[in-house]
Amino acid sequence: MWIDSHCHLDAPEFDADREAVVARAQAAGVRQMVLPAVAPFDFDSVRELAHRHGFAYALGIHPLYVMRAQEQDLTLLAERLERCRDDPHLVAVGEIGLDFFVPGLDAQRQQHFYLEQLRLARRFALPVLLHVRRSADQLLAGLRRVTVAGGIAHAFNGSEQQAAGFLALGFKLGFGGTLTYERSLQIRRLAQTLPETALVLETDAPDIPPHWLYKTAEQRAAGDGTGRNEPAELPRIAESLAALRGWTPAQTAAITSANVCAALPRLAA
Repeated sequence: MWIDSHCHLDAPEFDADREAVVARAQAAGVRQMVLPAVAPFDFDSVRELAHRHGFAYALGIHPLYVMRAQEQDLTLLAERLERCRDDPHLVAVGEIGLDFFVPGLDAQRQQHFYLEQLRLARRFALPVLLHVRRSADQLLAGLRRVTVAGGIAHAFNGSEQQAAGFLALGFKLGFGGTLTYERSLQIRRLAQTLPETALVLETDAPDIPPHWLYKTAEQRAAGDGTGRNEPAELPRIAESLAALRGWTPAQTAAITSANVCAALPRLAA
């Protein structure tokens, strides 16, 4: 069984064929997905999708959405976590984190929302799903300040030292479509050399497409396909990890699925 540890199934890119997307994923052997929210507007949608299909979900406010978020959204998140605390489909607080790649984002505001959501994760004894983009050191500093029950550093692209920092704090590291690009030397090196217990697989669908789905800006402008990623691509993405590690597909599925369940104990239950 494959587990997609990070999939935005509620994204508008899937509105036209969401049920077919799920059917293709299940036919490919992807039997479980973790659906993270990005803001209060999708708290209900990720929960409803998780319940409908037997998937898992997380609730949180993404760093790209904090510029339009209000303090009352943190209160709303706390209320929703309290209301859903006995829901076995709720497995984490997320997607939360810091993004220092996109220009124009208020770093101090991001830090505030990040730390407050870590405090909520600690209050409700939940792991977290972290957005990591040019922010690994600052995320680690926050985790040392507000300890939580581990989680997953999604789409990890940091250094070996930063990877070790997350592992020391009980985190797993998410790898997806970037593994399939031969020029992703650092990511592929980490995927090959990190302890096998560190690795989980994800698609981040509809984003981070593998190389066979990638479209240039010119192709997208010309309408040459959407380049949309799907959870059904996970087993093929996993082939890159298997090749790097010398694993069989069955080993890759078993190891990475066990790692997701270790990171998100409610999922294992």
